[in-house]
Amino acid sequence: MEIVGECIYNNPPVLVTPSKPTPKLALYLSNLDDQRLLHFPIQYIYVFTGTLDMDTLKVALSRVLVDYYPLAGRLRASNEHDGKLIIDCNSEGALFAEGFLPGLTARDFILGHAKPHKSWKKLLYKDEEQSFVCTPPLVVQVTHLSCGGTILCTAIAHCVSDAFGAAHFLRAWARAAMSEDSELAHPPVAPCHDRRALAPRCTPRIAFAHPEYTAASGGDDASAVAEASSRLFAPPLSPVSVTFTAAHVALLKKLYAPSASPLEQCTSFEALAAHVWRAWVRALDPPASLPVKLLFTMGIQRLVKPELSGGCYCGNGFVLACAESTAGQLAASAPDAARLVQETKQRVDDDYVRSVIDLLEVRRGCLPDLAATFTISSLTRQGLEDIDFGAGTPVHFGPLTSEVYCLFLPVIGDPRGTTALVSVPQAAADSFERCCHDGLDDVDVEDKNQLPNVGDGMAS
Repeated sequence: MEIVGECIYNNPPVLVTPSKPTPKLALYLSNLDDQRLLHFPIQYIYVFTGTLDMDTLKVALSRVLVDYYPLAGRLRASNEHDGKLIIDCNSEGALFAEGFLPGLTARDFILGHAKPHKSWKKLLYKDEEQSFVCTPPLVVQVTHLSCGGTILCTAIAHCVSDAFGAAHFLRAWARAAMSEDSELAHPPVAPCHDRRALAPRCTPRIAFAHPEYTAASGGDDASAVAEASSRLFAPPLSPVSVTFTAAHVALLKKLYAPSASPLEQCTSFEALAAHVWRAWVRALDPPASLPVKLLFTMGIQRLVKPELSGGCYCGNGFVLACAESTAGQLAASAPDAARLVQETKQRVDDDYVRSVIDLLEVRRGCLPDLAATFTISSLTRQGLEDIDFGAGTPVHFGPLTSEVYCLFLPVIGDPRGTTALVSVPQAAADSFERCCHDGLDDVDVEDKNQLPNVGDGMAS
């Protein structure tokens, strides 16, 4: 959905600072935080039919920044760690902008089942002359609509926090905005900002191959992957949004249950990840022998030893897990695809995480191998879709932009449903959507005695 017109700013943006003194320190960022992959902001959009009170939002933000003080600091290069980024916790403040956009209504997002469009970027204030490092870690814009509704957009520097930490912060801010009790500005469990538990070992030890960061070594395979990859990501790209209802998910879990797996079943994520990965390959129709990868984010809070602090660790607490196959093998069998996802998850433990951290220390600045690779990050089960800042629950929640990596998003009104949002080459967009829906149209799991065919084989 394209947004026409421009935001009107009657006043320049302001800096919202913590309401009380906060620690003044240079906060170490782990190698999982400060990897080139994460030098961008996590951008969310919330659309409300009601009006948000600006003074209430600013006061609540000021109160909650006392606990989330790194978001009021500034990123800078460290003098002690070869230019590695740190957070200067100086209470300089979060950037808060307020605008008005005539002609746009909250209803537009409801009726359009809105997919992100590049024009949405106007809903978030940005100084074009500022680099990522020079931009405040937290930027907020509230846009008033002519219908009386409100749009709230947030941008949180990804190297400061992952989606889990961002959700923790947003829920705390909303809770503070809904209460005049200053004590409720503090989260039930204090956030942990200390990243030293994920520091590299004194002598780095890379104990695994880490295909997530390793490209083909050379020769014909490397050339074929590079050529195919250039076609797989060829512009122009088109955003595709596919919603899987609770009934769809339940059916996919049956269809993708790996028959040879000792687990004998698969989770919702495993089934959806395998299904969407296969749909992507089938839609793009690469050579059957082409090596393909699936990267997906995997939380490590409970995998590392000792576990990260009490479920409220606010740094980046994930690694990229990597499943590998060939295009032909992947398209040929749904259960085998789910088995690959399961086996990949099982390989990630404390040793694996420590090896990733050490690899990022030795190969500073390295990026994941994205050639012929489909990437998934899940935002479900974090309660992001029903946060109330005082104008009721949102009628739309999601990312501000659509990218080549796939986001699994919560579905408002269907807590067990999932929306997959990803940008694919425009020529393959319709085919990708068809492959995602293949066999799932008009599904009612309770009334079906036979499971439909989900379209094995490569797309034609």
